[in-house]
Formats: sequence, structure tokens, C-alpha cells
Amino acid sequence: MNILEYMKENVVFLDGGMGTLLQSSGLKPGEYPERWNITHSDVISQIHTEYYNAGSNVVSTNTFGANSLKFERDELEAIIKSAVQNADAARNASSASGEKFIALDIGPSGRMLKPYGDFEFEDAVEMFAETVRLGAKYGVDLVLIETMNDSLETKAALLAVKENCDLPVFVSNAYGEDGKLMTGASPEAMAALIEGMRADAIGVNCSLGPVQLAPVVDRLLECSSLPVILMPNAGLPKSVDGKTVYDVTAEDFASEVARQVKSGVRIVGGCCGTTPEYVARTREMISDIKPVPIIEKNITCVSSYTHTVIFGESPILIGERINPTGKKRFKQALHERDMNYILSEGIAEMERGVHILDVNVGLPDIDEVEMLKSAVYELQSVTDLPLQIDTSDPAAMESAMRIYNGKAMINSVNGKEESMRAVFPLVKKYGGLIVALTLDEDGIPSTAEGRVKIAEKILAVAAEYGIKKKDIIFDTLAMTVSADTSAAAATLGALNTIKHKLGCHTSLGVSNISFGLPSRDTVNSTFFAIALENGLSAAIMNPYSGDMMKTYFAYRALHGLDENCADYIEFISHFEETYGNTPSSVAVSSPAEAKSASDSGEQLTELMRAITKGLKDRAAALTEVMLENTAPLDIVQNEIIPALDVVGRGFEKQTVYLPQLLMSAEAAKSSFEKIKTYVVSHNTEMSEKCDVVIATVHGDIHDIGKNIVKLLLENYGFRVTDLGRDVPPETVVSAVAERHAPIAGLSALMTTTVPAMEETIKQLRIKTPWCRVVVGGAVLTQEYADKIGADKYARDAMETVRYAEEIDAQL
Repeated sequence: MNILEYMKENVVFLDGGMGTLLQSSGLKPGEYPERWNITHSDVISQIHTEYYNAGSNVVSTNTFGANSLKFERDELEAIIKSAVQNADAARNASSASGEKFIALDIGPSGRMLKPYGDFEFEDAVEMFAETVRLGAKYGVDLVLIETMNDSLETKAALLAVKENCDLPVFVSNAYGEDGKLMTGASPEAMAALIEGMRADAIGVNCSLGPVQLAPVVDRLLECSSLPVILMPNAGLPKSVDGKTVYDVTAEDFASEVARQVKSGVRIVGGCCGTTPEYVARTREMISDIKPVPIIEKNITCVSSYTHTVIFGESPILIGERINPTGKKRFKQALHERDMNYILSEGIAEMERGVHILDVNVGLPDIDEVEMLKSAVYELQSVTDLPLQIDTSDPAAMESAMRIYNGKAMINSVNGKEESMRAVFPLVKKYGGLIVALTLDEDGIPSTAEGRVKIAEKILAVAAEYGIKKKDIIFDTLAMTVSADTSAAAATLGALNTIKHKLGCHTSLGVSNISFGLPSRDTVNSTFFAIALENGLSAAIMNPYSGDMMKTYFAYRALHGLDENCADYIEFISHFEETYGNTPSSVAVSSPAEAKSASDSGEQLTELMRAITKGLKDRAAALTEVMLENTAPLDIVQNEIIPALDVVGRGFEKQTVYLPQLLMSAEAAKSSFEKIKTYVVSHNTEMSEKCDVVIATVHGDIHDIGKNIVKLLLENYGFRVTDLGRDVPPETVVSAVAERHAPIAGLSALMTTTVPAMEETIKQLRIKTPWCRVVVGGAVLTQEYADKIGADKYARDAMETVRYAEEIDAQL
């Protein structure tokens, strides 16, 4: 019996923590636990055996950090081979009855992927792929991707599994107290991505205890059609006599996990701090609980790296402006590769209230494969709106789908055999919501019935690829009414039937209806209203049209989708205040844009806006112009730092997510580079803030948090010395002493490396007593930081910046 068959009728029990058990067995600070597969195979096998005997169905290999970034090829293979052999020996030695499986354990790389870091997406895929191939070679039963805190890295790991083996794959992410991944993804966004890519289970692990993770689990149970995994920590960590211990007992842990199994969780285990005792007690409490059936949720949605957009009662607006059709300036931007113009269009549409951005860069004389990939990549750097990848070229479609961070809307497929056979395999592999056009080899049927028949054919062929109708949205093709006065009726008739009889969502390019007519916005908005009444789910439309936006807000108010008509009133008030009695078709701003301005209480200059929006090239160009008549220090103090503060306050209030913070910091950095060049060439000086030495502690190769801190500190004017990752205590002490640095920042992700952090702090206290130490990392808490002697525990990068500013002000 394989794991997928077993879990159809059973709750699956995973194992628990490994790091704390290795520490108690003698793992030294800074020592790589993966090497114990070879040097202490008896210890590893014994731990696995104890988990099997405690009731685990699945034991994970001791390979959490086994990858090519950490080990050379030959050593990596030896480690994974030994890890699988150790688990297999434990399976054979176990006295417990029941099914037993071995999972290849894959943890995060420890590096941030581009555009937020320096790790290429394809390099990440290949890094994970090497580990996957070795695991499959030596006989694991499934792959467990765990503790991922970035949606794009999750996609890279999952893609590596799918492309390099045919094993079942479980995916578990690490959520923070705010219910999001470090890079901002909600549980719903992760469910859309992971389910779309056809993982076999989805879940949560690490970071928090079972009670704290319950809200995230509830949300996954609500939105995902996959079995849900729960692997919490044994509460929060603290240091006792130099060892890491946790504050939730096995009894309390098991009780809460059992409650969540009753709610629908189907796969359970533990993470940091849990032991075979936790697994055994959980198994006892769950033994009489009948597994809750897994129900298909039938949610039609797309996602970005932060959130989902769900198609349902409220209409979805898809911005149409990133498209060269009929747009001379946009065509020019494509020919000149003027990405600033494309990004500005996307940001403007976002500010005008659209929910999704259509991205079409198709011109006969450009490389659409490369251009579409670049446009999608760059747009996701500056906006968190989901994107609609709009192309008829399968190669361009795949290039964009592969690097897209989320579940994209795909425009389009049609009823032609060639189209379906080209597009459906891509959606099967990468996930996506497909826009299906009701045309085939015979063209566009003139009747509603003909278009419905094509829709039925598309659904049937999609089913051959395992694509469900929730992932298909039909476009019944708005044709020019000036050429055929019956065109609108055919479009609307097909739309109505597909929505209400086939049970599928619908989309239209609304403005097509009015080609060749005067006062096009009047025709478009009227057709939009009629289509909405016939069941239109989404419209590709011009958000600059006052008539269209009025229709949208009015429809929502009239259908009870706008409580107290608040959105409608706000939109109309803003429109009249801004435009008075001018025609409705003028460019309009959304209520959200007006609200943002009033909430901030300040107007942004052009440079500040470029920085807050993450427009690197724009920020650099504006800085060059400003340097012609503005002192460098004035630009820093009056433009760059205030802009960073705006984004920083948003991050602290959780209205801005980490990717937006990082892209703003990168834009500020591009501005700083222009200033530095100017200062050198003009022999002028600029004051800097104090020295800060930062490092990821010995034995830990995860430096995402440290790199984020570095980027922000440098933008705020601090002189940062980055010692890198896996840094011995002596190296940190030497660097602090050499620079007489008043601040040292230490980072650790893994439980097994916190003792190295404690040792580093001890040495700093003895040899550089003037230095303040700030610590951070997923395994740390305030209590833990106090116990190991740190001066400051920073929950995130901005808190580190604020602390550094306090220290600098005291010098």
C-alpha cells in the first residue's frame, strides 16, 4: 500500500522534531546535523525507530538542510544515501505494527529568491532537484517539503519534485503570528498555488504551537481540497542550562492536535521541541476519532504572492491597459523595452481599483517569450495584484507561468484541438485559471447555442488532463455591435447558459462591443450592466472610464454587495470632488487611492512615490535630475529616508508586506548609488551613521533575515559589515573589535544553532563589552533572547532599524 492509498481512510502520523534530540545526543554548536547520518548513523536510526514505535506512519530523513549550497556533490549523495538507509533500518527494526513510510525531508535553502534576493529561480529549482533525484534513487516513498516561508521558493521546490520523480509530495509552510508567510502569502494564496500544482497534501509546521497555528489550519480546511497537515512546535522555546526546551507538554499538545483532527486535519506530526512521547500521546488521543472526509471546495480563484481573488457574487475587474492593441505609446515602450512605462501602467490600474492585471506584450517584431517573462517578473516586483497572462504563444505562456509567483489567470485557450493540447498540459503542470474562448476550427458561432457547445467540448477535453471546471472561466466573446446588431444577444445568451446551466464562471472583454460607435463609454457601461445581470463574473475593462466604474459600484450597491452603499458613496463623492461636471469617461482615481492619501497625511514627491512603489530605474533617474540643483544630503534627508519611513510604517502596521518593503529598499538603494557617484565625482562628503556588524551564526546557512536587515540598515545610512552565514563566534568578535562597532546583529533559523548564538554573545560580552547585541530568527522569542544575554530581540527587520537608530542617537 502506498501513502496516498493509506491516507484515504486513515489519519496519517508523521514524526516529530530531530534537532533537539540530536542536541541531547551531543550535537555541538555549529555542527551540521546532516553529517550525523554518516558519523552517527546508530543515533539517527535509533531516533527514527523510537518514532516508528511511538506510532509514526511516516519518518522523515535527516536531510532538512541537505542541499548543494551546503555540501559538495559527493558528500551530498553520501549524506542522502545514509539518511535513507538509516530510516530504512529503523523501519525494519521497529516493533510497531501498521504501515510505515519514509519521506525525503526538504527544508528551505536559506536564501531569498529574486527579485527580493540574489538567488535565481531556476538555480533554486536545480538545487532542490538534485536532492530530489538522490532521494528517489535511494528509495524514499514520498517527499516532504517543509518550513517554507516564501511562496516562490515553495513553488521552486514543488516544481523540482514534479519534474524529477513521480513520488507523492506533501508541502508544509511556516506561518507567523499574523497568519502569513514571511513574504506575505495568506493560507488561501498558498492553497491556490499548491493545489494548482497538484501536490498531494498541504499544511503548516514550525514557528508556533498547536493553539497558535489553529487559525491558519481552519483557513486551510475552509479553502483547500487537499488533505491538511499539522506539525506544530511544542510551544515556544527557551534556554535552560544551555539547552533549548519548549513550554507545551505532550499532553496539552496531543489534546489540541486531536481537537483539530476532529475539525478535519488528516496528517499530524510535530516540529521543534516535539519527541516520540508527543507522537505517542497524540496517537492515543486520536485513536478513536474517525477521519473527516475531504471535500472538494469548488473555489474559482487566482492568486498573487500575498492573496487570492475569488470569483463569486461580486464582479471582478481586470485592467486592460497593459496591452499594445490600439495604444501607440505602449507599442513604443515595448520596442524600447521601457519597463518603467509598463510598470507605471500597472501601478496606476492598481490604484484605480482593479483586482487583476491583464498582461499582453504581443507584437510581431519583438521576442514575446522573453518580454512576457520580463513583464510578469517586473510587475510582481511592484504590485501584489494577481496577473492574467495574455498570449496565444504557448512558449511565451510557459515562460511566464513558470516564474509566476502564485496561481495566474491564463488567457487563453479555445475549442481548437491544437490550442487545447498546447495549453492544458501547461495548466496541469503549473496550475492556473484558464480563460476559454468559445471559438473553434470553424470560427465563432453566430448563435449562443453554438458557443455553449464549444464550452462543453472544452470542459470534456480539460477533464482528460484532470482540470476541473472550477479552473475554467469562459469568455463568450463580445463582438462589435455596429457590424452585427444581434452580436450582443448571442454573447449574452451564451454567457447566461454557461453561468447558470454549466455552472462555470464567465469573463468578457467589454470594450469590444462598441468599436466603430460614438460615445463608446456609454455603450460599454450599458453592455457591462446587462452582462452582469446575465451572470458575468469578470470584465476586462478600462478602469480609467468613469462610466464603467460607476456601473460597477452601482451594481454592487443594488445587489447588496456594498454594506450601507459605502463604497458607492465614497467613489461618487471622490469623483465629483475631483472632476466636477466633466465627462464620466475621464481618468478616475479609486476610493482606495484617496483614502491612502488622507491616511498618510502627506503628499509624496515624485522621488518618494518612485521609492514607495519600488520603481528602481525611475528613482535613479529622478535622483540624477535632482542632483543638478539639490544637495545630496537634502535628497537623503528630505526624500529617501521619509519615503522609506512611509513604507516602514506600513510594514509595522501590516499594511505593507516584506516583498514591497524590499523593493522599496532596492529603489532607495538605486537612488543612493546615484548620490554616492555624485559625491565621489564632486569631492563632497556625506555623514554616515554608526557601524553595525551582522552575521548568521555558526552552523546556520540561512541568511534571508540577515540580508533583509543589511539592505534596510544601509538605506538608513548605517555602515554595515556583513560577515555572511555560518560565522564562528571568534570572527564576529574580531570584526566588532576591529571597527569598534557599537551594534552587532546575530541571526539563526534552526534550533540546533541557537547555542552558537549564545556562545557568540558570551564572547562579545568578554572582549567587546561596549557592543549592543540584537538578535532575530524564527526560533527566537523575547524570553529566549533575554536568557542568552542579548540586548534586543527584533521580531523583524524594521525593528532592528529602529533599535539601531536609538543606539546611534546616543553616540
